[in-house]
Amino acid sequence: MLFIYKAKLKEGGIMEGVQYAKDRFALAHDLRSMGSIPLSITEKGEGFLDKLSGFTGIFSKVKVNEQIILTKNLSGMLRAGLSLYRALSVLKKQTKNPKLDNILTSLSGDINSGETLSSGLSKFPDVFSKLFISMTKAGEESGNLADALSDIGANLEKSHSLTKKITGALIYPGIIFSAMIVIGILMFAFVVPTLASTFKELGVDLPFATQVLIFFGNFFSNNLLLTFVLLFCIVGGLYLFFRAKFMGKYIDYIVVRLPIIGNLAKELNTARTARTMSSLLLAGVSITRAVEITEDIVQNIYYKEILDEAKVGIEKGAPFSEAFCAHEDLYPVMMSEMIQVGEETGKLSEMLLEVALFYEAEIENKTKNLSTIIEPVLMLVIGGAVGFFAISMISPLYSILGSIN
Repeated sequence: MLFIYKAKLKEGGIMEGVQYAKDRFALAHDLRSMGSIPLSITEKGEGFLDKLSGFTGIFSKVKVNEQIILTKNLSGMLRAGLSLYRALSVLKKQTKNPKLDNILTSLSGDINSGETLSSGLSKFPDVFSKLFISMTKAGEESGNLADALSDIGANLEKSHSLTKKITGALIYPGIIFSAMIVIGILMFAFVVPTLASTFKELGVDLPFATQVLIFFGNFFSNNLLLTFVLLFCIVGGLYLFFRAKFMGKYIDYIVVRLPIIGNLAKELNTARTARTMSSLLLAGVSITRAVEITEDIVQNIYYKEILDEAKVGIEKGAPFSEAFCAHEDLYPVMMSEMIQVGEETGKLSEMLLEVALFYEAEIENKTKNLSTIIEPVLMLVIGGAVGFFAISMISPLYSILGSIN
């Protein structure tokens, strides 16, 4: 059950809050065990809005932006001298996300019961990554939780920014290509049948390409609604097919070998690997545990295999750089060389951070120019489609004019 309580702290202040407990006696016992004196404990009734909030909280998500704001605000309040429980209570009042509200309520209860923040975060693996939880735990163990949370926020912000830039660069060609398909179907449905009836009346011998266009034009014209339903089903089917687990390995293989996208994918995975490893090592996480967490962070299965190979090598006493040297087709030479330098100088985390900054800058520059590179390709595709359509529909007209002469 959920209770609203007020208790007197042993320092003399008054503490108020909301916490889940089996009953009033259990909550009172928990408060006394913390050295506080319970003043009032009342059950919080669940009205319609409370139930609605709980219901919507099931379906809501905690976005990356909200996690970034959470870490930065929590770090700032801890540095300002607020207790962790008080900082979480303040954040709970500010949030409008039902799921995040429930999470903060749970975290407040855990902290009030004497548990650590990292153990509370681990109860929500669908929201907080292993990187988030491990860096928080390392911060608690080192006594620098505020700094650890600040680093987590910076890490999340940089990773999210890179992903957004690549996604944003690909949205433009996606919209153009989708519009081209829809406009093409409408042209087939409304323009081609009119020209087809004209050709039929004149009794012109039609080229094969023109016959194909007329066939599709008649089909789209007579089944326009069915056409869009089929198009939706095809797109949805392809999406589910490529999202299927057995297709993951093939998709990952193709992505890293595409002409333009492949280089971006390699640099993105390299930057993500280097930044994650650097952050974890700086936080005091062991190198084997850091590699395990990084393996969960990278998305491409081939990069996961390399990191798993590196972890096995480390456990056998091999250098960390060995696995990267053996896979320079995926991780660039700079990655393995910088890791080697880091191992020799004892500054592995600093070297990895340098690699991350370098490739993050490279990705930023390339995504700025990506739309400029894609535009000519799109123009060629659109021009080819329009040219084929024009030639196929105009060539019979030239035959008509030739017969008149």
